Amino acid sequence: MKILITGAGGQLASQLHSILENGKSELGALDKIYSGSEIKYVTREELDISRINDVIDFVREYEPDIIINCAAYTNVDKCETDFENAFKVNSIGSRNLAIAAENVKAKLIHISTDYVFGGKGSIPFREYDLPAPVSVYGKTKLLGEQYVRENCSRYFIVRTAWLYGLYGKNFVYTILKAAKEKGHLDVVNDQRGNPTNAEDLAYHILKLPLTNEYGIYHCTGKGECSWYDFASKIVEYAGIACSVSPMTSEKLNRAAKRPEFSSLDNMMLRCTVGDDMRQWQDAQKSFI
Repeated sequence: MKILITGAGGQLASQLHSILENGKSELGALDKIYSGSEIKYVTREELDISRINDVIDFVREYEPDIIINCAAYTNVDKCETDFENAFKVNSIGSRNLAIAAENVKAKLIHISTDYVFGGKGSIPFREYDLPAPVSVYGKTKLLGEQYVRENCSRYFIVRTAWLYGLYGKNFVYTILKAAKEKGHLDVVNDQRGNPTNAEDLAYHILKLPLTNEYGIYHCTGKGECSWYDFASKIVEYAGIACSVSPMTSEKLNRAAKRPEFSSLDNMMLRCTVGDDMRQWQDAQKSFI
């Protein structure tokens, strides 16, 4: 089996690399089929997914059985002004990979986001709920989803949220650093979602292509909290002497609007391959 993973160097692709190399994750062993797989990780410098001819030629030459698209323009605030580049990566890039995957009959796993939802409500969003993004980031990611559905017949769209892991920059590392340096933090308390350990997400991603259970999936840590709750637990589990206070998102004066409520329900996982995602507190404690 041959696997192509885009976005090499990012936290999710790096996490996939780690568990594929070890043959297991904290949640369990991978299927033995992965131990004999040929895996190619590509960076933007090696493959610009916004260039369709390059993508088609690259995929045709490599002929992967599975493509996992971890490449994305994820700077939510910068997307508001650099919208054309966000569109090229999040929308057109996704389309190009979908077309290329279809050409070689590969299965495509496309990573998306909770930010495709508008943030109104109090019940976790299920896969059948209608998206209504409020930011350029969310809009370009939603269009990327639509392009995947239109151009590929063997797709798994995986929406996740509030991702952190061992590699790269993320909220956990930011809070740990700030807590040690400052001793007091003010953190937003009016946005709710699901912290997700990249270890758990990567494990579930690798369950999907061994099936024909195509469709849209939500894959996040179980339970929900605010960023303030999340930060408070980070400080607590790390044993850092730092106080944490709630604040409103208005005080941050960010360029992009964030959904107030973007909690996801992993319904599709439960109904197909199984939902072994950990409670967000347990996964976070393990990570710390």
